[in-house]
Amino acid sequence: MIKSNDSINYYHIITAIVLFISVIIISTSGYMIIEGYSLSEGIYMSVITIATVGFREIKPLSEAGRLFTILIIFLGFVSLAFAGNVMVKILLEKTWDSGFEAKKMKKIISRLKGHYIICGAGKVGSAAADHLTESGTDFVIIEKDEEMCNEIRKKNYIYLKGDATREAVLRETGIKRAKGLMALLNSDPENLFAVLTARELNPTLHIIARAEVISSEKKILRAGADSVSSPYATAGKQIATNMLAATGKLSMEKYLFNSIPKWITVQKGSDIYGERISSASVKIKKMIIGLRRKNTDFIFPDDSIILKKKDKILIISELKDSNDFTSKTSEKRTVIIIDNNAVIRRLYTRLFQKAGFIPLTADNGHDGFDMIINEKPAAAIIDHILPGLNGIDMCKKVREKNDFDGVKLILFSGDNEPSFKKNALAAGADAVITKSSETFEIVEATLKLLQ
Repeated sequence: MIKSNDSINYYHIITAIVLFISVIIISTSGYMIIEGYSLSEGIYMSVITIATVGFREIKPLSEAGRLFTILIIFLGFVSLAFAGNVMVKILLEKTWDSGFEAKKMKKIISRLKGHYIICGAGKVGSAAADHLTESGTDFVIIEKDEEMCNEIRKKNYIYLKGDATREAVLRETGIKRAKGLMALLNSDPENLFAVLTARELNPTLHIIARAEVISSEKKILRAGADSVSSPYATAGKQIATNMLAATGKLSMEKYLFNSIPKWITVQKGSDIYGERISSASVKIKKMIIGLRRKNTDFIFPDDSIILKKKDKILIISELKDSNDFTSKTSEKRTVIIIDNNAVIRRLYTRLFQKAGFIPLTADNGHDGFDMIINEKPAAAIIDHILPGLNGIDMCKKVREKNDFDGVKLILFSGDNEPSFKKNALAAGADAVITKSSETFEIVEATLKLLQ
């Protein structure tokens, strides 16, 4: 990380001016009192003494006058040195901000790969950044406000000053090489534009956005977000956790699908007391995904952290054997996953394969409908918002066909309004699931319908 210079406080500039004027006033008054100079003579002697230009005094100085002059020379030197120091800092800071720091940041960003992008450094963005820092994950913050950039600089975070809705700015963050993006700007329209631009630049990017208004969630999801979360610091933490899980830091299909989290307290004398996270994980044969120390939580703690007394670790415990689901589906059954998001299709494909199904995929409504008719699958997982044919209309068309009553239709959407669910069920959907970070819920719903 780059450590930037502290901003020059205008208080220092005022202090320098006041100090210099005070020395002039003290010097002038002293010469008038000690040597009997007039006001103009006192000012003249003060200036040539402080400036040390070497001009002769107006008239010979007394012994007291010489001692006073020595004092003024010292005070003048201190005031000028302080003023000079402030001016140099101002010049260096301007040079740093306008050129060197920006170039150095861009150089660091150019070396990043598989990182995350945080759009906005407000309360939610800061919470997400702190959370990612604790997990040792690389990220870049985009922020256009100068004061917020100063706060980011103090924390030594990698950042880019600019508008997160602009394509050029997103390109500079290395969006083509990034794993995910968090749109955490202070307005829903800005988040929508950031999501839309990011999705166009990187179709496989995992995107999580913030929404202030519930009605904005559907629009942001349509723009390309994978999920939308509510604001404030707790949302920032949850977004960071969801992002890490969704992009590979935690294998969702291996751990979340067949497991439950459990807290264990470290006791003095136990096998893991005094051990590093990595070796403790090996000893207990469980993955350690969290650490709670003195009321502070760390998600995916560093492997080198040594466990202490009264630490609590969050482990993943198996809920059921990995073959439990396949035992219920001894005969391989086909499911069709219809979603225009490539990331979602890949994730659901892996989850359904693990559950013992043969997954097929389509990225638009018309192809998805034709695939259902041709394959007659056990179930179809249908995103409501699709190019060509939406989910509700597809359910209606499938139910109009003969001999397709046995095909289970599961519709999922970001719309959680009761009226939408009612319309979907009336159109022929067997289940309606609201989009969330818990993607394995769809697999569980499918299994229940097919039992």
